[in-house]
Amino acid sequence: MTLPFRKDLDKYKDLDEDEILGKLSEEELKQLETVLDDLDPENALLPAGFRQKDQTAKKASGPFDRERLLAYLEKQALEHKDREDYVPFTREKKGKIFIPKQKPVQSYTEEKFSLDPELEEALTSATDTELGDLAAILGMSNLITNNQFCDVVGSSNGIDKDSFSNIVKGEKMLPVFDEPPNPTNVEETLQRIKDNDSRLVEVNLNNIKNIPIPTLKEFAKALETNTHVKNFSLAATRSNDPVAVALADMLRVNTKLKSLNIESNFVTGVGILALVDALRDNETLTEIKIDNQRQQLGTIAEVEIAKMLEENTKILKFGYHFTQQGPRARAAAAITKNNDLVRKRRVEGDN
Repeated sequence: MTLPFRKDLDKYKDLDEDEILGKLSEEELKQLETVLDDLDPENALLPAGFRQKDQTAKKASGPFDRERLLAYLEKQALEHKDREDYVPFTREKKGKIFIPKQKPVQSYTEEKFSLDPELEEALTSATDTELGDLAAILGMSNLITNNQFCDVVGSSNGIDKDSFSNIVKGEKMLPVFDEPPNPTNVEETLQRIKDNDSRLVEVNLNNIKNIPIPTLKEFAKALETNTHVKNFSLAATRSNDPVAVALADMLRVNTKLKSLNIESNFVTGVGILALVDALRDNETLTEIKIDNQRQQLGTIAEVEIAKMLEENTKILKFGYHFTQQGPRARAAAAITKNNDLVRKRRVEGDN
């Protein structure tokens, strides 16, 4: 049996993709490449609106009305005929009825005991204070209050009532509040970078997850000509490989940026390799953080990172947890060497 939607796909079986691409002009190929960078229909990590363009041809019939939509769905549900059961429900009970076992009730008999007449008379005529003293002496502290126990035991041992130790109490739990949202205005910050605002030295976009990918690429493009921003951080912003490539192009031009943070994003080894290639010639960046990506970067990317750190003597801090022992040792040695060179220059400058 052929599915209905497969009938429409038969006409595309004999298409030659190479022939179609060969007929495209250079400008059309570049436009196709740009579209494929921004849209990835197979990337389940992207929101649905970012996976493909809006291809709806029908015009909107009117403004969105939630109540009308719910009423229409309820009407459709009521009009839809229920499917008949293969086995009709007859309310027939099958099997044995579960009867829980009765546990025997344990009965306790009160023991009767008698005291000497003199002792019973003394206890009957004793005051509450005397009974409390007697209970404290016998160690029956559960029959008296803590203050009464302090009066008896503390006074005989010379211990002050205020310094008497009480029952151990648990520490009061301090509430842990959620981290406040990032107050950065994305549009305003982007415009200030484009205007080369001298007061804007640090840009923090961390944890703003609704920034579109084209907007993040605009940030990278604007930083190419900016001469005042020193620190740029976009951790946990759902950045992907196209954003990393745009940042790599920015690092080839920018000569003022000192710190870059792209931790906790969706950058793969392809985007990291683009950044590594750009950092080979960059002489101003001193700190970069790329750790905690959604996918592991792989051995090839880690080896290239180690090579770059050995060639670039300006990077002093590199935030990444290597999974391979060889690249980890080479990177640690390169960072130590770079810091030693900076320390040596500082000592020579002081002398």
